[in-house]
Amino acid sequence: MKILIASDHAGIELKTQLVEALKSQNQIDDLGPFSTESVDYPDFADQVCRKLQTEDNQPSLKEFGILICGSGQGMALRANKYKNIRAALVYNDEIVKLSREHNNANIICIGARFCDFETALRWINLFKNTAFAQGRHQTRVAKVCSPTS
Repeated sequence: MKILIASDHAGIELKTQLVEALKSQNQIDDLGPFSTESVDYPDFADQVCRKLQTEDNQPSLKEFGILICGSGQGMALRANKYKNIRAALVYNDEIVKLSREHNNANIICIGARFCDFETALRWINLFKNTAFAQGRHQTRVAKVCSPTS
């Protein structure tokens, strides 16, 4: 599984720990930042979203994204501007599972100020190992991804 990961300055410490923990079992593409200097989180969310999308503007089924900022909310807001990106701000195990089972989320957004490394790693593994339930959820996900006026 390929994982695309980025953060802002508030999430860099957690991102660095997660990259180290995940790289033995996954292909990790760390898109930065690489210092604690203040950065604009939308720039890093953009990098993950653009790389996650394929030429036909559909996310790949063999990779997912991780975005980390202080709250996780800013990253989620920015990522969800992209067509066919479904970024889920997570805060407990059940939300992680439901974001995959019901919403077919392809990016997990984590608030570095609100969880520790062990919790974040557990959430990422739950996210990675939970399948989309499809069925009645497929129609709803299609509606979520449809443009609105």
